Amino acid sequence: MPRFNPDSDVLIATIGRPHGVRGLVHLHAATDDPETVETIGALHDEHGAAWTARWVSPGVAALTDGQGNTLPDRTAAERVVNRRLYVTRDVLPAVEEDEFYHADLIGMTAVSESGDVLGTIAVVHDYGAGVSLEIDRGLIVPFTMACVPYVDLAQRRVTVVPPIEVEVEGDLDGEVQVRA
Repeated sequence: MPRFNPDSDVLIATIGRPHGVRGLVHLHAATDDPETVETIGALHDEHGAAWTARWVSPGVAALTDGQGNTLPDRTAAERVVNRRLYVTRDVLPAVEEDEFYHADLIGMTAVSESGDVLGTIAVVHDYGAGVSLEIDRGLIVPFTMACVPYVDLAQRRVTVVPPIEVEVEGDLDGEVQVRA
């Protein structure tokens, strides 16, 4: 049974609320393609328990534990709500050039073009309109070539060029427009 290792494990899915009374759960994939949660095979949680998932409908899965038992009922499903399911980084497929797993970016040192340390990437946000990096000292920048021109995985460093100016027009009672 794999032990949870926050330095090498990658979040694949989070178990949500039960679905019905037969032990099914809403499963929130943390992957581009939810099918990956099922095809990747063995997953594990923070407690070291092994799991596999089988989609029964979009967003709803049957979970099987390491002994081959599915969750028998709603009560069992309620006990695993909010558990996070992981795989070790080496299980994931290689990425293309200029593609990165969020887990690879978190913890990297962010530096300015002149080499000054700006902080450490704490969170990678992806709300659907584009990815942004949150640096632990309060800076959030779009993950674009203009704002993050260099990513050095080997040195665990990213070069960050914050937008020079953010211009806001309007007032809080009316329409507000923001330009960078």
